[in-house]
Amino acid sequence: MIDDHLLRDLTPQVLGALVRRGADFAAAEDAVQDALAEAVRSWERGAPDEPKAWLVTVAWRKFLDARRSASARALREIAVHREPAAGPAGQADDTLLLLSRCCHPALSPASAIALTLRAVGGLTTAQIARAFLVPESTMAQRISRAKRTLAGERFEQPGDVRAVLRVLYLMFDQGFSDRGYAGDKSTEDLSGEAIRLARQLVASVPRDPEAAGLLALLLLHHARRPARTDAAGQLVPLAEQDRTRWDTGMIAEGVDLLQHALAMDRVGEYQAQAAIAALHDDAASADETDWSQILEWYDELARISPDSPVVALNRAVAVGHVDGPLAGLRLVEALDPGLPRRDAVAAYLHERAGNRKEAARLYKAAADATAILAEHAHLLKQAARLNRG
Repeated sequence: MIDDHLLRDLTPQVLGALVRRGADFAAAEDAVQDALAEAVRSWERGAPDEPKAWLVTVAWRKFLDARRSASARALREIAVHREPAAGPAGQADDTLLLLSRCCHPALSPASAIALTLRAVGGLTTAQIARAFLVPESTMAQRISRAKRTLAGERFEQPGDVRAVLRVLYLMFDQGFSDRGYAGDKSTEDLSGEAIRLARQLVASVPRDPEAAGLLALLLLHHARRPARTDAAGQLVPLAEQDRTRWDTGMIAEGVDLLQHALAMDRVGEYQAQAAIAALHDDAASADETDWSQILEWYDELARISPDSPVVALNRAVAVGHVDGPLAGLRLVEALDPGLPRRDAVAAYLHERAGNRKEAARLYKAAADATAILAEHAHLLKQAARLNRG
């Protein structure tokens, strides 16, 4: 029986070994996929004693075979020159190396996520296509273009960790917003995969507080996932969720990571967002939410990201709870009318202020503007509720 989890865990390590030997990323990735296919055929009666070494050997041979007809002598020189010294492989370094290259700034966010899922996550093109709700052929072309963009790039040093954090955050949001593997029980969803890769990243850069902050943030949000929908699959807003369904173990892990990150005294945006999420998770009920502390963290987040309209919009909600809904509405009205979720936030604050008719109109406008089906249905339900009243 083939251990799929073992193959997925080994994929970035094997790919990292090849690129460290001097293989071009695209060719190395193809060779690793060929080696994985051969492993599926050859390991039916059990994996070898050293599965990683087996995969590295086979993948390197596949890589050499693919290039031998064109430049056999050059490849032999590369193989000799770049053969790594004996000793333990740098698994954490290889993971960071691959993550940072897959998140290259020349790639679009969608392409970076797709390439990360393929090269580091070990998912098939078909699985990634289902995650993005596009045909497999479309996703194959997207991944091929991303690999061509990176052709000729050297992979000797990890790149910008900030870029990796951003892609992992977007990957998580893609899945958490119900745009992930809807109904696909054969794979982890995008948000779960983002958490898995974030764990590897934290292991690679243990002294980076923002990496720990991001992982904390993802865990603190993911812990609420069991309560985000009801039995009919309808979205349940945070204030109405059954908090007994939240994953307390995941929350505790997230809080521990956050405290570790904050102790480094280099607060960044992901730590601030995680602190806000932790305050929501700490409240036994919506009425017990410490909005004053949440507003303080939004003030800190606004200082870190002063030009972010999303931060300004979310801060308006906190102001609405601390200083009253009219104070929050004044902040919302100063924001771009085309800002996503602006109408939904304005509707929420108008409802708190007692303006039911205006709230219903804005909920309907927000529903018309969203492409997320669960969110669309929830907003229409809110509008209908107020219109009935």
